Amino acid sequence: MRTIEGESRSFRAPGIPATNGPLRVGIGGPVGSGKTALVEALCKHLRDFYEIYVITNDIYTKEDQLILTRAQALAAERIMGVETGGCPHTAIREDASMNLAAIHDMNLKFPHAELCFVESGGDNLAATFSPELADLTVYVIDVAAGEKIPRKGGPGIMRSDLLVINKIDLAPLVGANLEIMEADARRMRGTRPFIFSNLKSGQGVDEIAGFILQKGGLSAATLSGGTHR
Repeated sequence: MRTIEGESRSFRAPGIPATNGPLRVGIGGPVGSGKTALVEALCKHLRDFYEIYVITNDIYTKEDQLILTRAQALAAERIMGVETGGCPHTAIREDASMNLAAIHDMNLKFPHAELCFVESGGDNLAATFSPELADLTVYVIDVAAGEKIPRKGGPGIMRSDLLVINKIDLAPLVGANLEIMEADARRMRGTRPFIFSNLKSGQGVDEIAGFILQKGGLSAATLSGGTHR
């Protein structure tokens, strides 16, 4: 058995449908931080080893679904877009019914799925996932938004299972000091882990995937460190 936030989920033999469905990983963060890039990278990193599907959220379009499909992150039928029609955080927190319905449909379509990524629409620092929707949460911010972002706090920065500080390659261009961002992230998150990444080059993807597998009970892999850059 493996336990996530007090919920017991059973290992199963290959080919046996999961009674509790796949491990659900919520990917959140502001607009342009790199959420879709992270989902793409994780799918390509893990798809040969685990059965995966993705739910994307956009307000009025299915743009992120199209991006992932064009990038061939997964087969097109494994990527479902949800048009929330309103504030992005409502669809992942206050009323997650559209996303839960999408997960239900995908579970029927892929009964052996082991891993589901739910990408939120771009939102502010107050957005967070309902425990009913996500077993684990990964929150993505980016260096280009400013050195001060980690110390601004908010549920995603302070309480997500993993914080990803993306686009570290842009730090010299925007005058951001990564050491200050690291210190602020440590202060705001306490013992919770965070990782510096450059998703354009793939830096940090292995560590992020390792964290998800270890924390979610899909693998014995361990996350080494927490401030890779």
